[in-house]
Amino acid sequence: MIPVVEYFLDGLAVVALLPTLVLALQVLVALPRQLPRAPPPGRRPRVTVLMPAHNEALLIAASVRAVIGQLAPGDRLLVVADNCSDETARIAVAAGAEVIERHDSERRGKSYALDFGVRHLQRDPPEIVLVLDADCDIDGDSVGRLAVTALTANRPAQALYLMHAPPGAALRTRIAAFAWLVKNQVRALGFHRLGLPCPLMGSGMAFPWPLIANATLASGHLSEDFKLGTDLALAGRPPLYCPEARVDSRFPLAAAGIASQRTRWEHGHLWVILESGPRLFAQALVRGDLRILAIALDLCVPPLALLLLFATAVFFVNAAFYAVTAERLPLALATLTLFALGTAVLLAWLAYGRQVISLASLAYAPLYALWKIPLYCKFVINRQVEWVRSKRDGE
Repeated sequence: MIPVVEYFLDGLAVVALLPTLVLALQVLVALPRQLPRAPPPGRRPRVTVLMPAHNEALLIAASVRAVIGQLAPGDRLLVVADNCSDETARIAVAAGAEVIERHDSERRGKSYALDFGVRHLQRDPPEIVLVLDADCDIDGDSVGRLAVTALTANRPAQALYLMHAPPGAALRTRIAAFAWLVKNQVRALGFHRLGLPCPLMGSGMAFPWPLIANATLASGHLSEDFKLGTDLALAGRPPLYCPEARVDSRFPLAAAGIASQRTRWEHGHLWVILESGPRLFAQALVRGDLRILAIALDLCVPPLALLLLFATAVFFVNAAFYAVTAERLPLALATLTLFALGTAVLLAWLAYGRQVISLASLAYAPLYALWKIPLYCKFVINRQVEWVRSKRDGE
């Protein structure tokens, strides 16, 4: 009986170790910080910025103005006012956007809004469609950078997309902002330097028209960006990271807004892992495609809080097993996992995170992970399956 238990615990330790090693590799390769590169050479294609918006009256005007300042002659900004019950459409028109309205109470969510917008664009298709959320700011000449990158590579191009903790935010929100930075900046940059693709991140995504026009968009999936990225990778067009282009947004201050946002993101991410992870690994092996393997490995690194919880639980279980049997291997693997995870997080903080959170505040990350246990239990017991918009500050 003991050998069977040992094999099981060895396997459990390996399951925790593998995503941790992927994370550690990405962090190490992302060091040191990179100086901004010159804009990519190439012709500036005709772009349509597609902005899905559901009840964004408080933010839509600023987002529209930020985009319009980067548009070239022949470009368009199309706002999809999706199931809005406020003044989103009117305000967006007043700010200078082209607006179409969609009303369908049964098919709700961003994926349906994107599909509606793309179908509208079929009448006069652009060369590049750039998807930008209505609560995001797009920096500098990011529209042009993304458009040229996507056109030149004939692949989706993903901007650096960061979420920031607003002034006065709680410690948990600042830790969440750091975790977001590790995922979307450090990890993506690490694979980018190795010539590997990145996942789609939901905003700041540029697509050559044939790719987005033929994609399955109206999925109703909570993580429509993850799903679309995996679908395109399997079709031979994995997303390309463009770290010089940047999109920024903020976490809400309201506790209700934060809770719904995190539940939607993390339940969607975990479901994509279960749904698409095995298929990606199988296709990577069948095709011998390193790019698909990279997408699979990156996808299967769970949120940092969950990885920490899992690695810690595996360590204590194996420590108890060692105390009874003196078997060292399971405990050694679990110890290596915690060491690698802690080292990777510390290096990411040293290189990229010191302006986001102090080291003293980051030390509370284990408590933050414990606070999220109910969220992960809910995924097992009562997983969120419907898209729910996060409540904005001021509502």
